[in-house]
This record gives sequence, structure tokens and C-alpha cells, in this order.
Amino acid sequence: MPQNLDAVAVRTWCSLALEALGRAREEIDAINVYPVADGDTGTNLYLTVESAAQAVEAVFTAHETVTGGTSVPALADAMRAMAHGALIGARGNSGTILAQLLRGMEQVLSEEVPAEGAPVMRADVLRRALRRASEAAYQAVAHPVEGTVLTVAAAAATAGESAVGGTAQVARAAYEGARQALDATPGQLAVLSHAGVVDAGGQGLVTLLGALVEVVSGEAVTARKQPAHALVADGCHPDPADASDFPADGGPAFEVLYLLEADDTAVARLRTRLDTFGDSLVVVGGDGLWNIHVHVDDAGAAVEAGVEAGRPYRIRITHFAADRAAPPRERAQRAVVAVVPGEGLADLCAQAGATTVLARPGEPPASGELAEAIRRAHAREVVLLPNDADLRHTAAAAAEQVRTEGVRVALIPTRAAVQGIAALAVHEPDRRFDEDVVAMTSAAGATRYGEVAVAERQSWTMAGICQAGDVLGLIDGDVVVIGADLTTTARAVLDRMLAAGGEMVTLILGDATRPDLAERLEAHVRESHLAVDTVTYEGGRHSSPLLIGVE
Repeated sequence: MPQNLDAVAVRTWCSLALEALGRAREEIDAINVYPVADGDTGTNLYLTVESAAQAVEAVFTAHETVTGGTSVPALADAMRAMAHGALIGARGNSGTILAQLLRGMEQVLSEEVPAEGAPVMRADVLRRALRRASEAAYQAVAHPVEGTVLTVAAAAATAGESAVGGTAQVARAAYEGARQALDATPGQLAVLSHAGVVDAGGQGLVTLLGALVEVVSGEAVTARKQPAHALVADGCHPDPADASDFPADGGPAFEVLYLLEADDTAVARLRTRLDTFGDSLVVVGGDGLWNIHVHVDDAGAAVEAGVEAGRPYRIRITHFAADRAAPPRERAQRAVVAVVPGEGLADLCAQAGATTVLARPGEPPASGELAEAIRRAHAREVVLLPNDADLRHTAAAAAEQVRTEGVRVALIPTRAAVQGIAALAVHEPDRRFDEDVVAMTSAAGATRYGEVAVAERQSWTMAGICQAGDVLGLIDGDVVVIGADLTTTARAVLDRMLAAGGEMVTLILGDATRPDLAERLEAHVRESHLAVDTVTYEGGRHSSPLLIGVE
């Protein structure tokens, strides 16, 4: 059914775009030869849109909580959430440019469709939104190149401006214009012509515009066909390595991305400075929050420049040279993927042979990120350890997604990092898959988990009312002790956990926790609980002050 282009349509657009990119991800990855032939454009776009969709869902949830579900958010609020979600979750060159395209559209909506105004987007507003999106993307790229997603976005805007009719007609015209421009990209960029492919980022944008057409018209678009002039034989997939002799694939060794909190003046200086470091510079955002993307040889210098400009975080560094030089890997029989709350635990799990995903406070990994980690493990059979009760459904979605690609995935519903460590300790890849999963599940289930944390605000708990700064002792996710210091609270938690018996205590210290806390707790266990061993690990920067496991 066709929909007005309102907040509900934005939500539906996110959903349909995510589904479409999920179907097209491998195809888009396969044709990714520019600006770097690293085969990840489809995946990066998927993860970027997934972040956008989650942000829109959060706006709807918050609005329903306030209104009791009697109304829906304003169109501008939904579009603003979509653009912000894409900004904070943008991956790679393509995802960063997409975030700016959405921001350009959102800017027009914020100006012309206020919350108290029209609840839907008119055709003339959509035309202006498409044009602003294209202009914003060109401005974000330090050195725009034709034959890329920028060209496709500009063609979409031009076609939309020429369309006669309502929003459905404008969206359809923009889609058709983008598709024609995409088919012409090999004639504009030599690296694409050499590989016999169209621009991967442009194909991703066409996919998104196709989803928009379906939302406003109620009719699904036909799948894009390979252009007649393509140099690839029917049935063959292009090899990104074929383009390796072009300058686009022989540039800097690192891709650096980070979010940056900084003012406009500082970002302008940063942009000028980063432009001297390397290439593929894209700076998107505004209002104090920016997403920085650049390819450089000195990754440290790029990050340090961000530190001088403001506060960089969510820093991601990819070593292109290592990816290019690595020979094709044979698919392993079995692997383990584990979500961990700190760098120390990431190292520990990696040493045990696991592929790790770092979960930062307030930034849980999305299903796309977990699915990509499963693929990165490159195995026929994968055991997934979410290590967080709140990640169970996200992990299940990731597992289901990769199962459709022929990988056998077993999800063990571990609720804490210590349960994941216990499962890894009994993991035996030479054992039958089912037997290994049963043993790991049993080990995790036999491990009770506790935590000592510091309250950030006043709140009600199972143990009473806590104040900001109080030390909280949790067992299996529930607060059971409210104390004044780490040591006393940790002892109380240990005593409660060991009252039901136990043979092994695991202590995981956060980076801000004094090492002598572990010594005091180990001494307490020796004196108060006979025949119980203790092992201590460093959790790292993002871990809680203390995590406890009792097996």
C-alpha cells in the first residue's frame, strides 16, 4: 500500500532499505573497487542504515511512552533521528557519504516541515531535500570525483526536480535518474571500466531510493540489471584485485574513522590538516558532532589531529595493506565469536582463539556488526557468545542472518563475560559441533555472575534506594548490596555467591580499579571459603570496576 511521506513512512523506509541492502550486500561488496578495493561497501552501507533504523525506532518508542501510543512522532523528528543514527553509525567512505545525504534531506525538512506544521512531506519539499542532500555530500568530500555515489545523488536530484506530480512521482523519477547515472559510471571512472563494474556506493544509493519508491507508491521496483556495456562476462563476479594497478588501490595504508565533538572552526582547521595527510577525506555532520573519514599512512597522526580539534571517540582503524597482502584463507571448521566489555577481555578471548566484538558502555553492537564478526571468523561452524542478557535478541538476529549464507551458527545465551570465559575454557574445536556446544552451554550455565559498579544517579533497586556514588553489588543482574566502598561491597557479593557453593572464583578488574583489590579479595576467599581457587584478569578500559564469576 502507498504511504504518505510522514514519520511512519520514514520508519518503513528504514525497514525496507535494510532488507534490500541485506539482499544486495554481497553483490555490492563484490563490485567494490573504488576508492579502495576492499570489498566492504555493501556491508558498510547495511551497518549504517541499521544504525539509522535503530535511531528511528528509539524515537517512536519514546513518543509512544509519552503519549500512550495515541499519536506518532513528527516527520522532521523521524528524519532527524534517521540522519543522526546514520551519522553515529556510519561505516566506511560510502556510509559516511550516505549519512551526509540524509542530513541534507533532514535540514530541508527541519526548515520547511516544522513539528506543528504539515505532517507529511510535499512533492516540492522532496525535490528540495534531494537537491540539498546532493549539495551537502559534495561539500563533505574534500576532492569530489565523478562516476561515484556523488554523481548518482546529483542525477537523482536533477531527475526529481524535473518530475511532475506528487511525492510518488518525484521519488520514482529520482530513482530512475539515479539508476541511469549509475549505469554510466564506468564511462566516468577508469577503475570501474577496467573492472567492468558500476560504482558500489552508487548502487547502494539506488537500492535505498528503490526502497523509498516502494514506500510512497506501494510498488516494488525491479532489480537493477547489469548495464549492456559491462566488461564482465555474464555469470562472473568481478575481482576487486583486478583494479589493484590503479592509483585508487595503491594509496595510503590505513582507513581512519571517528566521531568528533568539536565546534565548526576547529573542524575547518582539522579538515585542512587531514587533507595534507592522505586522501578520501570526508567530513560530515554539524551542530557539534561530526564523523571523520580519511585514508592515511600515519593513522596515529590522524587521530592526534582529532584530539587537538575536540573529543574523538568510536575510533576505527583498518589496515588496508594487510588486507591486500593477505592470501586467501581456507575456511576453518569451527570458530567462536564473543562480545566483550573491555580491551583486556578482548585480548584474553582472542588468545583463546575467539573473534571478538567490543561492546562499549551505552553502545551495544548491532546485529549487523555481530553478523560481520561471524563472517570474519571465516568458519563453517560458529559458536556465538553475546555475554549480555540485553544482546540475546540482537545476537539471534545476527545468527539467523548468517545461517542463510550456509554457516552453521549456535547461539549460547551467555549473560555476562565471565560465563563466556567459562564456555571458552571448555571449548574443543576437534569435538563434534553439538557436543562442543553442549559442553560450552553447560559450563556457562554453571557459572553465576556478579558485578560491582558505582551508581550514576538515585534510583530504586532490589536492595533499596541508592544514591549517586553508592557502590552497588549485583548478582545475576539484580542489586543485592548497596555499600560505600568497593572492597566491602565486593566481599559481601562474594560471600553471597559462595554461600551456595563453588570451586572457582574469577575476578575481572576494570582499568580504574586498584590492583590490590584483587589481592584483598583473593585473601578473603582463602580465609573464608576452603578449597576455592581464584583467578584474576585485567578487563581493560571499558570494563566495570569489578566483574565476578563463580563456578
